[in-house]
Amino acid sequence: MSKIYCICNQKGGVGKTTTAVNLAAFLSVRGKKILLVDLDPQANATSGLGLSGEKFESTMYDVLIDGAEMSGTIVKTKMENLDLAPSIEDLAGADIELVGEMAREFKLREALKKIRGMYDFIIIDTPPSLSLLTVNALSASDEVIIPIQTEYYALEGLSQLVKTIDLIRTNLNKKLKIGGIVLTMYDSRLVLSHQVKDEVEEHFGEVVFKTPVPRNVRLSEAPSHGMPILYYDPTSSGSVAYEALAGEIIEKNESKEDHAQMKLAPEEEAPAQEIPIQQGEEICQQQSAV
Repeated sequence: MSKIYCICNQKGGVGKTTTAVNLAAFLSVRGKKILLVDLDPQANATSGLGLSGEKFESTMYDVLIDGAEMSGTIVKTKMENLDLAPSIEDLAGADIELVGEMAREFKLREALKKIRGMYDFIIIDTPPSLSLLTVNALSASDEVIIPIQTEYYALEGLSQLVKTIDLIRTNLNKKLKIGGIVLTMYDSRLVLSHQVKDEVEEHFGEVVFKTPVPRNVRLSEAPSHGMPILYYDPTSSGSVAYEALAGEIIEKNESKEDHAQMKLAPEEEAPAQEIPIQQGEEICQQQSAV
């Protein structure tokens, strides 16, 4: 069964897009069919796969605003098994354009339903804010992967993000779970990195991935060449870390599938239901309330 992951953090600069692009690449070389959905108006995931400046017939803006089909938006990348649903700067205006739409929180979920069976994993890269785009991504996902930088302020942001996920689960997506927390920009030489790592593991236990992603210059250089780290420098410490992280995700899903086969009947997905406009606005205003 396919799995939809949302790579999400309200705080910018935590390695969110880096994680989305490199996980997608390493999962694809493990033989998994992957779709990377770029839902960030900055389109960094699109450029990170070497597709910057392309003239796309359709983008995620067209999907969310004009109801374009996902099948006509998806483009092939240079990597086998890895497809992309590209973003564009126009997506920055989607929050305003979607405000008056019916069931606006479920636009992405409905679009992905038609192509979900084509992929083993769908990975959604989100903007660094709690906008309608992020709410759409969380509403469409099975699990959230949270990258956090191993610094003090990251802990405060993580606490707020967990509250937001709980709010989304209560009102929009009852099946949403935290699939894992990725420690990024980890420097084993610093006491602070160890302290943050220990505190996150103490509070979240097995939800934290075993593999921290180290600070690595080659990881920062790879996007400027339009390549995942796997192709830019496969022997770097960043590449080794994301390869191990992809292995953890595959292992987790295989164990869950084995457990699911033991059930007599699968759980039914809760039908998408529109929530009142006032309630939806409350969710989208959480970021500004912090």
